[in-house]
Amino acid sequence: MSAIFNIKSITQLHEVMGYPKPAHPLISLVDLSQAEVKTGYANKVSCGMYTISLKTKYTSAPVLYGQRHFDFEEGVLLGMAPGQVFTIEENIEKGDMQGWALYIHPDLVQGYSLGDSISSFGFFDYATHEALHLSDREKSTLNEIAFKIQEESELNIDDYSNDLLVSNLELLLNYIRRYYGRQFKTRKSINSDLLSNFEGLLKDYMNSEELQEYGLPSVGYFSDKLNLSPSYFSDLLKKETGMSAQDHLHNALIKRAKSLLLGSDASISQIAFELGFEHPPYFSRLFKKKTGQTPVEFRTQLN
Repeated sequence: MSAIFNIKSITQLHEVMGYPKPAHPLISLVDLSQAEVKTGYANKVSCGMYTISLKTKYTSAPVLYGQRHFDFEEGVLLGMAPGQVFTIEENIEKGDMQGWALYIHPDLVQGYSLGDSISSFGFFDYATHEALHLSDREKSTLNEIAFKIQEESELNIDDYSNDLLVSNLELLLNYIRRYYGRQFKTRKSINSDLLSNFEGLLKDYMNSEELQEYGLPSVGYFSDKLNLSPSYFSDLLKKETGMSAQDHLHNALIKRAKSLLLGSDASISQIAFELGFEHPPYFSRLFKKKTGQTPVEFRTQLN
């Protein structure tokens, strides 16, 4: 396995991609058509920045993110969180990609409310096939904000620079989240099928030997079964049902627990282990949190 080359700064990123020295040390909007990357750095690359990429023309670049190429169509946006790894299969020449990419060093938002909330923007962890498809109007709005960020980043740094950059960045992220909300709605029929499949998978899991074999059901297990990233799966469930993926899993566990408590003489510890809990006290705490009663109180009251 080839070593992973870690890009830790905006300056280093510009060097790797063949760009001039950046105007600002913590944020940069780059023209992807001018990117030129040689695989001599490393085959696998990890970027320590938040990244937002907007393709403005369909082209195929020799870059893998997960198991998929960056070959999504015109007007499609993708985010990446710091530390994610992508693979450069061959040299990237100028013109192999079209569009822009915004790179944000995490230090830029430290000390701002965005520093605490940026992790809530789940699209930074979506897979390439979950990218955002933009209308021309939406693309124009994002372009306007992105170029405003670029303009501000190229001015001489003063007491207001970071405040303006962060406020415009937050505006950009909120528009992206709004447009993803629109995309969830326009894919209603597809989402309904996914939810139906999830409910079937969850029911089967809760009533099979998988519960004892694999332990507590996890968001990652079901998102993998549905060919979705965990973040996209969680956001989809939240949009469609008003409940997080974790809430769905917990509710299924409590439903199964109630059945076992009333339908058997097994001890609380035995039921906890049968449900996949390694530590019975955690089961009791979750049960009380969801029902307002301990397992013993629930069983005693209804028996």
